[in-house]
Amino acid sequence: MLQSELYQKIIEKQPQMSKSHKKIANYLLEHHETAPFLTASKLSKMVGVGEATVIRFAFFLGYKGYPDLQWHMQQALQRKMTSAEVLARTTDEDEAAEHVVEEVLSDDRQNISMTLDQIEPEVFEDAVHRIIEAERVYIVAYRSAQSLGTYLEFYLDLVLQNAELIREADGVSEHLLDISEKDLVIGFGFSRYTKRTVEVLKYVKQRGAETLVITDHPMSPLVPYSDLRLITTTEINSFIDSFAAPFSVVSALITAVTRSEHKKVEKRLSELESLWETFDVFYD
Repeated sequence: MLQSELYQKIIEKQPQMSKSHKKIANYLLEHHETAPFLTASKLSKMVGVGEATVIRFAFFLGYKGYPDLQWHMQQALQRKMTSAEVLARTTDEDEAAEHVVEEVLSDDRQNISMTLDQIEPEVFEDAVHRIIEAERVYIVAYRSAQSLGTYLEFYLDLVLQNAELIREADGVSEHLLDISEKDLVIGFGFSRYTKRTVEVLKYVKQRGAETLVITDHPMSPLVPYSDLRLITTTEINSFIDSFAAPFSVVSALITAVTRSEHKKVEKRLSELESLWETFDVFYD
């Protein structure tokens, strides 16, 4: 474990560290099985330093930020932790509920801020263009990520009428049999990544389709099969992922698409309003 490149780097750089950085380094070395699952805010409290100091420590080691350092710490584990093990390692039974809501919402805010810093505007703009130009948009989102896929499918299909979510129970081959280079496949995947998502992306790339991946790290197994990638931060001191940042990115994609195609969307929404009124859809 401690022979990994990451921990060797921490040991080698200790003589150059400030007092606060040494405290963080010692904690990571002593708690190498639990520390990888702590958010920056939680780690700062455990060590007794400021959250900004934890983030600077990650940069000091040569990483792109704390999520990047955390990802490498998790990869350095000799085996992947199960969801039950992660829950056990990140749970404080004596913590009051009001502290939990403060912690989680603070982590979500931090995740959104970090995601905003790492989203490349030109890549985002290209993603919007490809969604608009695609003949069909297929969305691949399994397990908890299906919530993101459902949200994206609902609004894209509402206004563009060309989006389809491939649901887990569906026969994938039936949906992708006629896929071509005119289509776009949007894949969602976050650690722990599902094999099916990677397999589908690999297949559609072989078929010549364009791919957009929304994931949590540049070294995600989805990335090799992507033409475009939007990296989001999903860290939270729990066995679940924080989807605040991915949902924000999806909302931004939908908003950018509708603004770019505003005349077409306005016409479509006007027609839908008439339909909704006919069937008395909304409680007014």
